[in-house]
Amino acid sequence: MSPRPTYVLGVNAFHGDVAAALLRDGELVAALEEERFTRVKHAAGFPSTAVQKCLEIAGIEGGDVGHIAIGRDPRAHLARKAAYVLTRRPAPRLVLDRLRNRRHVGDLRGPLAAALGVPADRLPALHHVEHHPAHLASAFLVSPFDEAAVAAIDGFGDFVSTSVAVGRGTRVDVMGRVFFPHSLGILYTAVTQHLGFTDYGDEFKVMGLAPYGRPSRVDQVRRLISLKPRGGFELDLRYFRHWKDGADMEWEAGVPTVARLFSPAADEILGPARRRDEDLALAHEDLAASLQVVFEEAAFHVLNDLWERTRLPRLALAGGCAMNSVANGAIPSRTPFEEVFVQPAAADNGTALGAALDAWHGLLGHPRAFVMHHAQWGTSHDDAGVAGAVEAWSGDAWEYSCRHLDGEGEVCREAARLLADGKVVGWFQGRMEWGARALGNRSILADPRRADMRDIINARIKLRERFRPFAPSILEDRLDDYFVGAAPDPFMQQVYPVRPGQRDRIPAVTHVDGTGRLQTVSREHNPLYYRLISEFARLTGVPLLLNTSFNESEPIVETPAQALDCFRRTSMDALVIGNTVVERRSGGGAVVPVQAEGAVSSGEAAHR
Repeated sequence: MSPRPTYVLGVNAFHGDVAAALLRDGELVAALEEERFTRVKHAAGFPSTAVQKCLEIAGIEGGDVGHIAIGRDPRAHLARKAAYVLTRRPAPRLVLDRLRNRRHVGDLRGPLAAALGVPADRLPALHHVEHHPAHLASAFLVSPFDEAAVAAIDGFGDFVSTSVAVGRGTRVDVMGRVFFPHSLGILYTAVTQHLGFTDYGDEFKVMGLAPYGRPSRVDQVRRLISLKPRGGFELDLRYFRHWKDGADMEWEAGVPTVARLFSPAADEILGPARRRDEDLALAHEDLAASLQVVFEEAAFHVLNDLWERTRLPRLALAGGCAMNSVANGAIPSRTPFEEVFVQPAAADNGTALGAALDAWHGLLGHPRAFVMHHAQWGTSHDDAGVAGAVEAWSGDAWEYSCRHLDGEGEVCREAARLLADGKVVGWFQGRMEWGARALGNRSILADPRRADMRDIINARIKLRERFRPFAPSILEDRLDDYFVGAAPDPFMQQVYPVRPGQRDRIPAVTHVDGTGRLQTVSREHNPLYYRLISEFARLTGVPLLLNTSFNESEPIVETPAQALDCFRRTSMDALVIGNTVVERRSGGGAVVPVQAEGAVSSGEAAHR
């Protein structure tokens, strides 16, 4: 009789991007963000539904969980925190905010018991894993590397903003840290707020805006930070508020908000802060470009020193700043590191996974047996009932068709035909992705050959800023045909130059600076999406698709009903859920198809 499996639940709670992850004997079973269920972007609070869904996916009860790991440790660095209060004398509000947060994180037995459906006195022991070690574990312990340099760079967690380490086997040994109040994440967020992007998580908008500007204000931004020996750095605190007044976040309502981080003195060197409703000007684009330059200088200062200390060719990276895919793509050219691994939930959501891994390997002493090759760790739904849900719209004025196709081959051929004919297609298949990116299971797809497709989707479907780019999903074995110096990346975490000769061929996924944030798709790890792109390549000669997340001003859709609702209220032309195809007959605003050179037309393909 085989022994019962050991389940370890990891949780990120009372922070942004709360999440849960479940291991079974060290193998990942499920990993989910709470935002997909509350429908609140970057949801804060406690991930009750995410925990429950992890149990459902594993087919277990709450009492079957043997260990619980929390990706925060309120007791970490207490002496340093006390010394900071005594020497810096921050505002009482900052101290009260930190005490309130510590109370939340330190008293999780009630929410955990409710989510697991067990009495609080029957919970297994809780293991608090410091925030940055959880980040480091989430990067290295699911990577394909047996040995690597490891770094975590973010805003703050447990009084640390940056940590560097060396990973060998199951150990991740910290070699250095940068403590509060100095932070590259705070630098990027403060300037993001100054540019008028004030929602939690808006930093990626500034990363997308930066290529439109010129780095003409680098000298001003450099005044905000100074680089120090041994990979260190310090913020010039005159230009920031977090160290004195705090950066309080709303926890209980679920919507994370961060107070203004830049001080009035920042206006003296950066110019007047942009109002949220103010049109973007060239000065704003230039500031975004300059911020990206200065951020990269500081990040590569950290990473180059880490290489000097480890002399290892591989790097595993985590933390919110590891979501800066522009910087990630430049690591091989700006540092001696030859290989880079960034898992799809590198931000604070990933600390749930890292805490569970730390407990499994560090506390329980088990060897490694898992590598993360894909991001399909969420919920799944079949297409049963889709036709009935569509029929419920029968009183509406718009017209549609609903068809059930016979098998994956027919589904991929039909979806590829729609895409080649210029249609924008919602694609809902298999298990939901873990992390911020839609990677071919909860995606909106389109033809990358259309120069106007980016504007069409931004304006009519995503309802977002004109400068926001879209990602190319490319067959892994065709990567070198379209990108320069690129490495396979199934998680869409790195930006690379598009080959000059291909830029006019795929304008919808080529950013203004000639780059693309690519996702490689392998036959082994996402066979259905690989088959779809292959069918599109057969029709058009182009082995990639425009891919963006299936949402509109909301978290990525989680259920077929949410997918149908998003399809209905936007100008998508077709929706493919499982084997069901819903196609809009009028009012969809479909665009004219393009025939690529050497491609097979959809009409010709139908007879082959």
